[in-house]
Amino acid sequence: MARIFAALVSVLAATAAWAGMPGFMFSSIDGGTLNTGDWAGRPVLVVNTASQCAFTRQYADLQALYDTYRDRGLVVLAVPSDDFRQELDSAEEVKAFCELTFGLDLPMTDITRITGSSAHPFYRQVATDTGFAPRWNFNKVLIGPDGSVVATWGSSANPMSRDIRTKIETVLPR
Repeated sequence: MARIFAALVSVLAATAAWAGMPGFMFSSIDGGTLNTGDWAGRPVLVVNTASQCAFTRQYADLQALYDTYRDRGLVVLAVPSDDFRQELDSAEEVKAFCELTFGLDLPMTDITRITGSSAHPFYRQVATDTGFAPRWNFNKVLIGPDGSVVATWGSSANPMSRDIRTKIETVLPR
């Protein structure tokens, strides 16, 4: 029942509040929720992740990116997903793997659907607004401080690449 209620709240909030980004609720890997509204006015890089993928090493670069820009306002949100059958069995396993292997301390959601009709409302909204939908793990969506999609990148784009850092720097507060 609680999951159904949380899903309903996410859908209603997302429908009502895309402009400016507040309202997207994700279940946190630590328990509780992550509300994108808490990051209003800040750029957010949202990345669908998986622990058993050839791109999993990008976790190290996501953490490096977060460490580089967090004091200037950047949020990097990892969204573990098993949509491509490459995630561990539980959120607890994902959290332990990421902390022990990569020293991650960036915000992470619980294991989340990102594709198809049951995708999280954030991913459905991005697809509606931009036509971009993850085709594999480690796709990246940069949301600007105003809640608009600034840029998207596929799996092979390294989080510390010049292209991604340049786009982030254009939306960071001066």
